[in-house]
Amino acid sequence: MIPPGETIGILGGGQLGRMIAVAAAQLGYRCHIFAPEADSIAAEVSAAFTCADWHDAEALARFAADCAVVTYEFENVPVAPLLQLGDTVLHPHPRALETAQDRLNEKAFVTDLGGAPAPFAPVDSAADLDAAIAAIGAPGILKTRRDGYDGKGQWRIMKAEDAKGLDLPAKPLIYEGFVNFFAEFSVILCRGEDGDIRYFDSAQNVHEGGILSLSTVPASAEVEAQVPAARELAARVADALGYVGVLTLEFFATRDGPVFNEMAPRVHNSGHWTIEGAVTSQFENHVRAICGLPLGGTGLAARAVEMRNLIGDEAHDWPAILSDPANHLHLYGKAAARPGRKMGHVTRLTLD
Repeated sequence: MIPPGETIGILGGGQLGRMIAVAAAQLGYRCHIFAPEADSIAAEVSAAFTCADWHDAEALARFAADCAVVTYEFENVPVAPLLQLGDTVLHPHPRALETAQDRLNEKAFVTDLGGAPAPFAPVDSAADLDAAIAAIGAPGILKTRRDGYDGKGQWRIMKAEDAKGLDLPAKPLIYEGFVNFFAEFSVILCRGEDGDIRYFDSAQNVHEGGILSLSTVPASAEVEAQVPAARELAARVADALGYVGVLTLEFFATRDGPVFNEMAPRVHNSGHWTIEGAVTSQFENHVRAICGLPLGGTGLAARAVEMRNLIGDEAHDWPAILSDPANHLHLYGKAAARPGRKMGHVTRLTLD
């Protein structure tokens, strides 16, 4: 058990790290941020900040030496440098990063555990893409195997002819068949060092332009019916990885049951509602888990909760948002708004 007063290291300097640091401070911990970008909004609310490249071994070692435990707010942290940190306690283990960073490996891993992702095939050439479309069919989505998020690094292929002449990037890709779904939802769990797992209520999610727009709890009855099977898979994933901390799996709800979409080895945007809407937030429970503390309750603190992302210029409406006393506003402190950039979120509770 890591007692309050010690330092938690956070790899990544964005809004997720900022919210982890706030939750950690409330439990009496200091946070030390490591990120390559100098304008870290997580560092603004933390006790220490190391700005260095992920592959700067000396800087990373000094950072780790200052921390009792190190965690991540960003799943694309390079794994190789972390494996050189010796006795540093890393939660979750870097194998979770290795699994999630490559979409092909991730889907194969989940398939081996009995999960049902969309049909998929690796693509390394135009010929591979033609073969994948012939085997899986169209419509489908071509994605980079690494680094894409919020709809980036993706190409929608509605018919086979759409692939003709496509200028493929010089990096490994994956083709996924289209899923006929009626809703999207996420399973967010927290697993302690002792294997204890707590689940948050599953939010029903709406994406616009590949970016999460709205999360609503509780989900519809049709979605709720698929949550138990999705939770079983999420637990198998967490146990197989020896996971410690908050883990998120995203699903499509279909007429044939839940279809796995992707996993995130970290706290997640679709769980931001838990700050006000759950007995213990995903951020506090993540801190509790990685520090070896008992996990907090995950039940709803209201009859219903709605979380809406503020994207681009939407954050400029903060006076109107605050004029409604049921709203809880979170602005991330980012300097410049631009299309597709998450600037904050607003959570609304329904208490009666």
